[in-house]
Amino acid sequence: MELTGTVEYEPVSVKAVLAEMKDTAELLIDLSYSAVLLRSDDVAAEVLELEAKMDVLQMRARMSLLMACRSTDDAETLAPVLGMVGAAEKISDAAGDIAKIVLEDIGLPDTLRAALPEAVETLVRATLAADSPLAGQTLGELNLETETGVRALAIRRQGNWLLNPDRETRLEADDVVLFRGPEAGVSEVYADATGAAYEPPAPPEGEDKDLERAIDSIILMKDMGELAVDLAYGAVLFDSKAVAEEVVELEAEVDALQSRFEAWTLRAAADVADPVSLRGLVHLARSTEVISDAALEISEGVLRGLSTHPVVAEAVQESDEIIVRTTVDAASDLAGQTIGEAAIKTATGMRIIAVRRAASESERTGREGADWVVSPGPETPLQAGDVLIAKGTRTGAERFTELAEG
Repeated sequence: MELTGTVEYEPVSVKAVLAEMKDTAELLIDLSYSAVLLRSDDVAAEVLELEAKMDVLQMRARMSLLMACRSTDDAETLAPVLGMVGAAEKISDAAGDIAKIVLEDIGLPDTLRAALPEAVETLVRATLAADSPLAGQTLGELNLETETGVRALAIRRQGNWLLNPDRETRLEADDVVLFRGPEAGVSEVYADATGAAYEPPAPPEGEDKDLERAIDSIILMKDMGELAVDLAYGAVLFDSKAVAEEVVELEAEVDALQSRFEAWTLRAAADVADPVSLRGLVHLARSTEVISDAALEISEGVLRGLSTHPVVAEAVQESDEIIVRTTVDAASDLAGQTIGEAAIKTATGMRIIAVRRAASESERTGREGADWVVSPGPETPLQAGDVLIAKGTRTGAERFTELAEG
């Protein structure tokens, strides 16, 4: 992209810049895949605008960190912070490359757009009807994320996009809103917003099996890459080498998936009328793999035994979506239930990204980190003593902690 303007040093809070970079990077991932799903040049253009903003943020963060480094001890503690800054920039660049697939009309199979909403959480675009019960209320009043697990990613109003809306943002009739969350929650919110039932896109008939396998690989890469980023920030926040090692495993799995994707795509090219039409798929896979690489960079300091700088932990805690860790108490209603039975996402708006089994299980396995369950599903059972790492809103985090601690 074209680089213009001058960025000069100015005193800024490193904590605030890091928190903004984290939020921006996560929003970029969501919006770039939304642009692909919706075939929206507008959303893709917003991704490039955010990418330009990220470039300025990372430059200011680097300047501030260099000004703060005055000794070898400073260098040791601030090196991982520089790594996090570089990783956020990598995610931003990857998201920009995904957006260009849409803007440059490189082309993507319809099968991919049908498969994207089924990836971890559903993405949907809804236009608020005049008689919608959501119209006229703020997101804080609706409390959608806590009540349904659904988050409003962005709002288009009178041709302008409002990105990362907060609790004070009021929804209005004719707003176009990008919602993300579990399919059950999205179906409920979509019906309230539009007055119509949500119908997920059906996969086209007669697609090549090799192409389907290639697309399945990309969807899994996307899910694992996003999870790796979440776990990487969790590893930094809680200074957990065991969680950081899970990021390493995920990154290796994404690399393996990319190799499989390349094989399936080459086989599919032989049966596609125009093999050039698969270029967009190749670009998407490459950018998706870069995101998992960036997650590894975020957790590198923890892996190398470098203590987490306090400013990093504070930045993660003060970002829009926070990460919390809590332990399931014996008196908690969660003990003895599965995640699905407890309906945690719906009840609190929090998504559990990892579970560490009780200490007795860890001692039984005899291997640190062997007791982590990464990306647990609805069938994952919870028991007293389990340590849960979850991600969501601050209000949801309070409810979640109360629920776990009984």
